[in-house]
Amino acid sequence: MEAHTHKPASIAQSALPKSDVSMGVGLVGLLGLLAWILFCRNYASFAEALDLAGPRAPMSGPYAALAALLFSGGPMVLWSVFVDKVHRNASTGINWDNPRKLGSNRSVSFVKILGLWATWAIIAGLYCLGRWYWSGQYLFAMEVLAAAIVPLVILSVPYVLWLDRVMENPKDHAWHFGTMLLGRNEYDPEEVKKHWRAWIIKGFFGAFMISILPGGFAFVVNANLTDIVNDPVRFGLTMIELLFVIDVQIGTVGYLVTLRPLDAHIRSGNPFLAGWVAALICYPPMVFAFMGSINGQLGMIAYEVNTPGWAHWFAGNNLMLYLWAFLLMFLTGVYAWATMAFGIRFSNLTYRGVLTNGPYRFTRHPAYLSKNIFWWCASMPFLVSSGSLVDVARNTFFLAVVSGIYYWRARTEEAHLLQEDPKYRDYYNWMEQHGVITSRLAAIKRQLSSRAVSHQRQPAE
Repeated sequence: MEAHTHKPASIAQSALPKSDVSMGVGLVGLLGLLAWILFCRNYASFAEALDLAGPRAPMSGPYAALAALLFSGGPMVLWSVFVDKVHRNASTGINWDNPRKLGSNRSVSFVKILGLWATWAIIAGLYCLGRWYWSGQYLFAMEVLAAAIVPLVILSVPYVLWLDRVMENPKDHAWHFGTMLLGRNEYDPEEVKKHWRAWIIKGFFGAFMISILPGGFAFVVNANLTDIVNDPVRFGLTMIELLFVIDVQIGTVGYLVTLRPLDAHIRSGNPFLAGWVAALICYPPMVFAFMGSINGQLGMIAYEVNTPGWAHWFAGNNLMLYLWAFLLMFLTGVYAWATMAFGIRFSNLTYRGVLTNGPYRFTRHPAYLSKNIFWWCASMPFLVSSGSLVDVARNTFFLAVVSGIYYWRARTEEAHLLQEDPKYRDYYNWMEQHGVITSRLAAIKRQLSSRAVSHQRQPAE
C-alpha cells in the first residue's frame, strides 16, 4: 500500500466539508420503501376492497422484493435530480448547456458500446463458471440478470448516443476497453483497469445483493406483529430484520444505479489488492470458508461454536432481554443509517463522492463499527454452552480476527479515498480533531504511539 500525505491533525480545518450526498436522498428512499412494505403487508385488504383477482394474501414473493427497489430507488432519483440537482454537478463531467449534434461522436459511441457489450458478455461467462451462482439464493439473482440483459443491451445504444452529446470527454473507461478490443493503440491501460475494477465490483456485489433481497423482505411482510409484542426476543429479531431489509434494499439500488447523469457513476474502484482481499473475504463464497461453514465443516475463523447468544443467556429476565434487544436494534439502526446516507451511491470498494453527514459525522466507519459491536453483543463468544475454556478462547480470538479484518478494510478504503479526493483529506483531518468517536480513538492512538516512542528512547540499564 502506498503512503498518502494529508494535513497533520493539529492544523486540520475547523469546518466540516460539505457532504456530496444530502440527507434527504436516503430519507425519501426509506419512506418509499416503508410505504411499499405496508402495501404488501396489507395487500389482502386492498384486493378484497377492490375485488381484484388472485390470492388474498400479503405480497411477500421475490418479485415483490424486487419491485421494492423501484419504491426506494425512484424517490431517491427524483430527489437527487429535482431537489439536489446532482446532474448539474461538475463531477458528472457533463455540460448540459452545449450539447453536440446527435451522432456527432458516432465512432466514439460505438466503440464504447462494443466495450460495454463485451464486458457484459465476459461477466455472464464468469457467472456461468462460478458454481455457487447456480444454487440456493443465487438462482433468483441469475434469473433477474438473465431477464435484464436483453433490454439492457437494447437501451444501451440510445443511452450512450444521448450521453455522448453532453459529455465533456466521451472517451471514458468503456471507450478505452473497446479500443483495446479493436487492437488500436489509443487506449490507456490504466483506464482499462479502472473500467474492470468498476464492473467487477458491480458484477460481484450486484448479484449478491439481488440474491438476498427475497428472504428478508418475505420475513418482514409476513411477520405477525401481534405475536411479538410480549416477546422481547422475537420483537428484537423482527425489528433487526426490518433494519437489514432497509440496508439491503437501499444498498442494492446503489449498485444498480451507477449513472453518470445522476453523479452516481463509479469514479474509481479501489486500486489496492489488500482492499479487495479484505472485502471479498467477507462475502460468499469466500466467507463460508473463513467465517461460516461448508457442508457442516466450520470455516477457518468461525467464532460461534457453542455460542447460544444473548437470548439464551438472558432467558427468563425480560428486562435484560428488552434492554439487549434495543441495544442490538440501535446498532443495526446505525448500520442501516450508514447505508441510507449514501442514497443512490452505496457500493463497496468504490469512490463515488465523499460523505460527511449522518453517522459519518461521528466516525469515518459507522457501518463497520456498529456491525462489529453487534456481533460481539449478539453472539457473546466469551460465553459458551459447552463450558469449554478452549471454545471461549477460540471464539473470542477469531471474532477479534474478524474485527481486525474490518479494521483492515477501513484502512484500505481510507488509503483509496485519500488518494482520490482533497475533500476526503479535509474530512479525514476534521474527524481526527472533531469526530465524536474518531477524535477520541485518534487521541488514544497518539498517546500509545508517544509512549512507545518514549520507551524506545530510554537508555538501556
